[in-house]
This record gives sequence, C-alpha cells and structure tokens, in this order.
Amino acid sequence: VVITMLETPLGPLLAGATDQGINFLEYTDRRMLEHNLKAMHRRFGCAIVPGQHPHLERLREELKEYFQGGRQVFTLPLASRGTPFQDKVWQELRRIPHGQTISYDELARRIGQPTAQRAVARANGMNYIAILIPCHRVIGKDGTLTGYGGGLWRKRLLLELERTGRLPGRDEKSDALDREKTAYQAAGIARAVALSRSH
Repeated sequence: VVITMLETPLGPLLAGATDQGINFLEYTDRRMLEHNLKAMHRRFGCAIVPGQHPHLERLREELKEYFQGGRQVFTLPLASRGTPFQDKVWQELRRIPHGQTISYDELARRIGQPTAQRAVARANGMNYIAILIPCHRVIGKDGTLTGYGGGLWRKRLLLELERTGRLPGRDEKSDALDREKTAYQAAGIARAVALSRSH
C-alpha cells in the first residue's frame, strides 16, 4: 500500500492506494487514524510505504476539482475490503447522489435490512475511504447531522459544498493555516506509519 498526504480546503488527508485502487482516505487529525492504519495493514497484509502512485495522482486532481465545485462523480477504482455486510453498506453509500442525503433508516431499508440501523451506522463509521464512499451524506432521521469521523463541522461543509458548489468561509489566510498544520501533522503521520509496521 502506497500512502501520501493530500492537502484540501478542509485539512490534509492521508491517502492510500494499491494497484487495484484507492483503499484509504482519512483526515490526518482523525482520532482513530493510527488504529485505522493498523486495520488497513491487517486487511491487505502488505507493507505501508510513503510514495507516489498513479491512482494517488489522479485522486489529487479529482479531489481538487471536487472542492472547487466542478466534480460530482469520482472515477477512481476503489479497493475497499470489509466484511460482506460492510461492503454492501459501502456500495449503497456510493449510490447516494451528489448533493443529496438519506437517513440511517433509509440506508438500512435500501440494503434490505430495515431493522439494522445500528449495524449500518457502525459500517458507516468503519468506512476508511472518506468522500469517495460518501458516508457524510447519511444524516439522522429528523434531518440532524450525526457522527462523522472527520468531525461534524467537516460533514456540514461537505454537504454545503455539494449543495451550492462552493465552500463557505474559505480565504487565503485559512489556506495558509492549513499548510502550516500540514507540516506539523506530517511528523505524526510518519509515526503512525512506523507504528502500523511494527504490529
């Protein structure tokens, strides 16, 4: 698995790819990042190494277009590996159209298991490919924003971006602060990768 860091208006993302496709895309400040890297290492049974890959270069371009409001559909192959139930939930998440939301209840109905809302919510939380598998498009039955690994503030901004075609409140100062944070977080990512290799 080749990993690299990608800068976005919502903060840096750690991205991973194999020859089969993108298999990891997480915010670098996510609390569970180390745990999720170890889980990816177990799922794929191979080393995690920093570097470049054609899928990661394409991902960089498609994310840039997405955050500029120009891309609604990602064309990259995905290499997610979950349980059969998780894979079913993740496939259904990818069917939620850009700019739309559904509830956990509706997601459970769509996969043919209408009483499995909690299991669906857990599978949603185990998604390691943020944005491309759009778990941010799932909300509470009453329309409230509910859990998101990248933080509810990011979920709100992603939904706003998809609804209007632009992110509110971005300026050059915000982007400069993000670049500063990226340099600081790079050291933490290197430590997380080293830890995932040692287990």
